[in-house]
Amino acid sequence: MSNDVERRKFCMLEKIFKLSANKTNVKTEIVAGITTFLTMSYILAVNPTMFGELDGMPVGSVFTSTALAAIVGCLAMAFVGKLPFGLAPGMGLNAFFVYSVCMGMGYSWQFALTAVLIEGLIFIVLTLTNLREAIVNAIPMSLRNAIGAGIGLFIAFIGLKSAGVVVADGATLVALGDVTSGSALLAFIGLVITGFMYSRNVPGAILLGIIITMVIGIPLGVTEFKGIVSAPESIAPIFCQFEFDKIFSVDMLVVVFTFFFIDMFDTVGTLVGVCTKAKMMDENGNIYRVKQAFMADSIATTAGALLGTSTTTTYVESAAGVAQGGRSGLTALVVGGCFVIAMFFSPLFLSIPSAATAPALIIVGLLMAEQIKNVNFEDFSESIPAFVCMLMMPLTYSISNGILIGMITYVLMNMICGKFKKLSPAMYILAILFILKYILI
Repeated sequence: MSNDVERRKFCMLEKIFKLSANKTNVKTEIVAGITTFLTMSYILAVNPTMFGELDGMPVGSVFTSTALAAIVGCLAMAFVGKLPFGLAPGMGLNAFFVYSVCMGMGYSWQFALTAVLIEGLIFIVLTLTNLREAIVNAIPMSLRNAIGAGIGLFIAFIGLKSAGVVVADGATLVALGDVTSGSALLAFIGLVITGFMYSRNVPGAILLGIIITMVIGIPLGVTEFKGIVSAPESIAPIFCQFEFDKIFSVDMLVVVFTFFFIDMFDTVGTLVGVCTKAKMMDENGNIYRVKQAFMADSIATTAGALLGTSTTTTYVESAAGVAQGGRSGLTALVVGGCFVIAMFFSPLFLSIPSAATAPALIIVGLLMAEQIKNVNFEDFSESIPAFVCMLMMPLTYSISNGILIGMITYVLMNMICGKFKKLSPAMYILAILFILKYILI
């Protein structure tokens, strides 16, 4: 009887997510989903801390809204996009929300939420009209490979920074942290352990590495046990709080435009970079189901604004799950399920230190950086823009900056070299828009 039930469950999952066609299985997808969740779950701690600095946004409510936005985003990606990507309120976008729009420009968080809502609705329209897909397809192959490599360097840098291996320095901008103790030491121990298991093709090596590193962190005093169960708080104070009377102001236009560009090209960069690495592209180099992925992202952003949080976007940390073999929407469904659990077991999940997830990010960064070998370094009209694109991501702490500056450089380099046939009208348009973005914003 139980075998019949299991068989029916498998058939249902096979029908929905086409596991066989994607050369994956239920076990692999579950491990991939958990891995992705663990590498991106830091947002559950970061977002409430950030938004808690704003009057009228209770930390507990923000925690719940962050988890709910992630759940909606992951479900949309699972059943609409059917790709192995996790979604949650984005880093960088939350900082722009709190520190630039609210604290810097002096606007209320209701004003900022209104901007996020408008951005989400615009994205839905652009997706339905295929404009977002056209933008992706306009990116030349050399830049696509550079995007993947740049993201690799970027997420490795995120891992090193979060573990305290790399720290801020007033003279040199960055410096080496104290690697002889604490979080940095634990990250190095975890890197060696995870790297060894990965080199030996141990199933679920990245996930196991996170768990083992977390346990080792207990006697080192890095892993702090914060409890097990906690009931989620109500989102009533921040649910559907908008200021529609200011939607036609110049400032609203500027804020929406900035949210738009950051989210647009963070998502594009993540999809292009991770899908290129995972070979989830057709013979023409186009991403499978990219329109559906963009629609999932758009739905998530709009829902996130309603729930009371900043722009919900596709997470680059999804590369960790893809590295574990995640290939279908089932991975995204598992990520969403983990966020559901996290709402009720938040103290336990928040006990995982950043030092435990850092090794996963570093190794995934290594795997993604391999894509740079596909760039033709003998052709400077290809290699210089690719190198600039790759370098700008970690150095400016932004995927979108890497893409924008890389595309501008690509168009200018090929114009100067007289290689006009390589440049489509879309490339010229994008380059002009990107230049205007840096001039006006």
